[in-house]
Amino acid sequence: MVNSSSPDQPWPVHVVAAKVKGWVEKLDWVWLEGQVVQLNRRPGASLAYAVLRDTDQDVSVDLTMFTSVLDGLDLQPGHKVVVEAKPEFWTKKGRLSFRARQIRLAGIGELLAGLERLRRKLATEGLFDLERKKALPFAPAVVGLITGRESDAEKDVTALARQRWPTLKISVAQVAVQGPTAASQVVTALAKLDQDPMVEVIVIARGGGAVEDLLPFSDENLLRAVAAANTPVISAIGHQADTPLLDLVADLRAATPTDAAKQLVPSAADEAVLLDQGLTRMAAALTRRLDRERQSLAAYQARPALTDPAWIVGARAAEVEMLAKDATDSIERFVTVQVAGVATLGAKLTALSPQATLDRGYAVVTTVDGQLVTKPSQAPAGTTVNLRLAGGTLPAETR
Repeated sequence: MVNSSSPDQPWPVHVVAAKVKGWVEKLDWVWLEGQVVQLNRRPGASLAYAVLRDTDQDVSVDLTMFTSVLDGLDLQPGHKVVVEAKPEFWTKKGRLSFRARQIRLAGIGELLAGLERLRRKLATEGLFDLERKKALPFAPAVVGLITGRESDAEKDVTALARQRWPTLKISVAQVAVQGPTAASQVVTALAKLDQDPMVEVIVIARGGGAVEDLLPFSDENLLRAVAAANTPVISAIGHQADTPLLDLVADLRAATPTDAAKQLVPSAADEAVLLDQGLTRMAAALTRRLDRERQSLAAYQARPALTDPAWIVGARAAEVEMLAKDATDSIERFVTVQVAGVATLGAKLTALSPQATLDRGYAVVTTVDGQLVTKPSQAPAGTTVNLRLAGGTLPAETR
């Protein structure tokens, strides 16, 4: 840009701005590195804006980009990025900015972005669902522990777990807990412990560390192996700032190896206290039950039927006597009525009897062979007949 200005012929501001803009626009696309300190991405807008600051100096620049540049990128303030951008100069404000067409997370940011993509993938498959998580046994006899060689995590878990439950047996598998082979070694140890029928719970423990050191515990192969294990798995990585994905897949997440020991087994001392309290409550409940039964039995014994059983007979004797008298009276009345009826019937029968006719002086004539004679022609003169009188039979002969 040839400088033809002078004190007598100065350039107007807009001319200088136009010349600067023309010079800036001749610059090619460049790659910038910095930290995102501000991000403005409005829903529905086609453009997004950000401020990129140098990580070593107090220098920052404005970035403008289409929102499509951010697709699939979980960009957040604080992330370190590498940006392909072209310088632009805004003449109205005399401000330099950059138009970005590519943004990549740099260093740990890229690692975290990859972990986020894996987290979403496994969440979609249901590996984090509570329904698939297995319950831990109350007081396992044998526990599997996967941890670093001679690590503090191993000491924390074994010492506290055995202090809480002295009879506990711990099968320790020492593996690398960081580096390129760590994930595969943990998977191998997990498979071996999972196949052991004596092992009831498996703990994967490490005493925290930097995000890069904990990457093996977000390895996809390891996560799928934990999800497929038949034995419940506890994650005890002990890193609060960045949660390894193992914490989400495991059946239980412990904040630290020490916390894992507390989750593994109950305290024998606490259980003894609870047992004593339970026995005391049971004894008190039994005593109260026995007292109620004694009181109930005493109430039954105080009833008249048990104190003087004869009262039952005495109370019923008068009733029985009355019923017996009623029965006797009923029978007598019945007999009297029946006797009177028989007498009446007897009188009627007597009145209708042939004997009554004979008693009035009449006679019944029959032949010798017993045939009743009702006509003279049945007994011609000289026929022997029998006359039945009231007092007996009289033979006679007809004339």
